[in-house]
Amino acid sequence: MRMTSCATFVLSVATIGVLALAPAPTSAKTLRWASKGDATTQDPHGQDESFTKSINSLVYERLFQPGKDMTPTPWLALSSKQVSPTKRIVNLRKGVTFQDGTPLTADDVVFSFERAAKSKQFRTYAMPAGTPKKIDDHTVEFTTPQPNPVNLISLSEVPIMSRAWAEKNKSVNPQDFTSKELPYASKNAMGTGPYKLVSYDSGVKTVHVKNPNWWGIKEGRYESNIERIEYQPIASDVTRMAALKSGELDFVLDPSPQDIARLKMDRDLKVWEGDELRVITIALDQARDELLFADVKGKNPFKDRRVRLAMYQAIDINAIQTQVMRGLSTPTAIPLPNPKGESIPASFEKRFAYDVVAAKRLLTEAGYPNGFGFTMHCPNDRYVNDEKICVALASMWARVGLVVKVDAMPKAQYFARTPKQEFSVCMQGWGDNNNDAMFTLKPLFHSNNGKGAGETNYGNFKNVDVDRLISQAEVEMDLAKRQKMINDAVEIIQREVHVIPLHRQVIPWVSRANVALIHRPDNKFAPIWMKLN
Repeated sequence: MRMTSCATFVLSVATIGVLALAPAPTSAKTLRWASKGDATTQDPHGQDESFTKSINSLVYERLFQPGKDMTPTPWLALSSKQVSPTKRIVNLRKGVTFQDGTPLTADDVVFSFERAAKSKQFRTYAMPAGTPKKIDDHTVEFTTPQPNPVNLISLSEVPIMSRAWAEKNKSVNPQDFTSKELPYASKNAMGTGPYKLVSYDSGVKTVHVKNPNWWGIKEGRYESNIERIEYQPIASDVTRMAALKSGELDFVLDPSPQDIARLKMDRDLKVWEGDELRVITIALDQARDELLFADVKGKNPFKDRRVRLAMYQAIDINAIQTQVMRGLSTPTAIPLPNPKGESIPASFEKRFAYDVVAAKRLLTEAGYPNGFGFTMHCPNDRYVNDEKICVALASMWARVGLVVKVDAMPKAQYFARTPKQEFSVCMQGWGDNNNDAMFTLKPLFHSNNGKGAGETNYGNFKNVDVDRLISQAEVEMDLAKRQKMINDAVEIIQREVHVIPLHRQVIPWVSRANVALIHRPDNKFAPIWMKLN
């Protein structure tokens, strides 16, 4: 069965049998799982990267979180009310404690939003939420400088941490990946969530245990019998699957696409697939006067739309879908995670045609009849077949005279460099389950203003019309007018080829027979809804 919408399914998963992690007791209450990469930090405001956020969410919770059906659900917030166009009152859940026994109060919420606003990774969420103000121990007022039509979504993106713990452990400021500093919060954690962090050995193993004092237990939200979670990153696809088949693992988040057809034929195995709310794109440096890692000196070819379009039209996206992704992708022309949910017209979903002759002609018109050379940087343990996609692109671009060196690296290195704009051509994946295009447009396609917009604009381009439309849509309360602004901005981004869209991933998960779980389109597993039978 393939999941083709944002709906989620409770899955009773059939057996699998595969290699070895460190020996672990065969307990129905110990979940042992793996994927190819690791969390980059334990700091909840340190890195806006989905897998890292998924691991962090075991410990840190937000005011509102997606429920089983991905609908925003009151979590640490009990309720909220928009009392004026620029003010929202949030009432906190009482009786919630951090894992050290201290109570959650408005002070912690105010601190967390102020801390997140200092983070280059999280201020795109924290700042639109508004300025937080404590009214009493369980009430917080958020004030925005102008109306924000998606204020509630902004409130759903900031994890809440203990102010006292952060102050005690010199972690008042979020981790900055542009420096080499490793604050206490990057290796340790203190939240209100259903699990406690026991140990974090980056690249080796991470262990969590059930928090017996989690507030959700009394409310019946803990539907799991899992008391211990052991995670180990295993880069090798073969080794990861061998661990699952041998019984050393219970769950694998990312089986290799090359294995899916074979795994589906195994009667002791169950594979579940669904479209992920994530778009994969290629970012091109459109700001520097001279490209990094290129043989073109004194100029930047990517400033010329004809060059960007040539690269786009040289891509055989169907070959990537069938040969590289083995069918586990949906080609797209729209650089957004969920165009349908974000109300983008279906007519926008038309790619520039694959045309090698046209691509060569465009390069010649732009002054590069013999092409040029450059380096493309990619992660090799983050997205489905990320490095293989980059190698395939390099081969396709070679047909039009572009000599491309692929420099692939682990995501821990990759995401430490992308905020510094150290690459001229790089792969970018963006996931979002909010069904609102502004949470992609503002961080990715607005110019970087140092105030939360454009923080992940890795092409570092500036289009004044796109900036204007995004800024207008951000405060437009008339939803029809707002959607028109969003559509116009997307249309310009597509027409000008400010980014090269590739596809949305189809995400398969695999687990052993005794596992029941919920498959999610945000590719985040939720152990509070998992059982080992």
